[in-house]
Amino acid sequence: MRLRTFLTALAITAGLGAPAAQAADPRERLHDPSAGVMVVAHRACHAAAPSRSMTNTLPENSLSALKRCIALGVDMVEIDVRRTQDGALVVMHDAKVDRTTNGKGKIADMTLGEVQALRLKAGDAEFEAPPTLSAFLRVARGRILVNIDLKEGPLAAQAARLVRDTDTTDWVLFKARADLDAAPIADKPLYQDMAFMPIVGQKAASRAEQLGEITTRQASGERAIPAVELDALKKDGFFAVRDAAHAARIRVWSNSLDGKGLKGVADAAGDRRALTDPARAWGGLIAEGVNMVQTDQPAALLDYLNDQGLRDPARVTVADVGSTVPASAVVSSRIH
Repeated sequence: MRLRTFLTALAITAGLGAPAAQAADPRERLHDPSAGVMVVAHRACHAAAPSRSMTNTLPENSLSALKRCIALGVDMVEIDVRRTQDGALVVMHDAKVDRTTNGKGKIADMTLGEVQALRLKAGDAEFEAPPTLSAFLRVARGRILVNIDLKEGPLAAQAARLVRDTDTTDWVLFKARADLDAAPIADKPLYQDMAFMPIVGQKAASRAEQLGEITTRQASGERAIPAVELDALKKDGFFAVRDAAHAARIRVWSNSLDGKGLKGVADAAGDRRALTDPARAWGGLIAEGVNMVQTDQPAALLDYLNDQGLRDPARVTVADVGSTVPASAVVSSRIH
């Protein structure tokens, strides 16, 4: 049975009804878990996309990689934000510039001018300067969603002000870790006019059911959340968070990055396996109820989803891979 047919059967089994038309606007799709699987590009689209005649590698977290994501039709980019010595917010993952640019030193010890005098690297090639968060958001506005990962200190308030200044409140998704006893974070005034997603990690609670309780509480606030991000959950924790998310009608975000994602679930071995066996890696995640995948290979994931019909339209989230589906149909998604 092809995965598309299998997932449709699961959706009907879960009582979700017939597929609905996919919303074209990614902002609408984000808040509609039935509107197909969403693709999140980790640090933007830096990997080559040979199936789309994009054969060169680009620098991560660059404007070039952002523009590639837009050209590919990716739903969302995930970017990392740090602050310079003089208080500017720049898009950079590492605390130091050594790995990703032609310079050396810590972002926190550099002025914005010094950072922008650098050139981002991809292999032996040099590209543009590291972008400011403001410049990145202005290019993304109206074209693609941006998930902001704040890498240090209390940057959320400053980042939120910048989002408002660039008129991109509809196009960003903030996130933060949610603890066991935390009130709904989305209700904080800081996020009153933009989307927020809690991160639920294995270390947030000692028992799996408590991880589900965190998810339920975070989804119970006055302001709706669109999704929950899973952080290295073990099998039982994954089930608890997934079921709570489906009950709350929100999306389930998982990483397929190598060494990340779900421990022991659906052979989630990461992007390396997905490039050779997408049905087992990406398809396994989707069959288990994930409908938002962060990857370093967004073009390949898009190709797979389009081939399987999981973008337009597909109700792929499931409450349970349960007893009414024949065992032979769930071999590729069985828990180990």
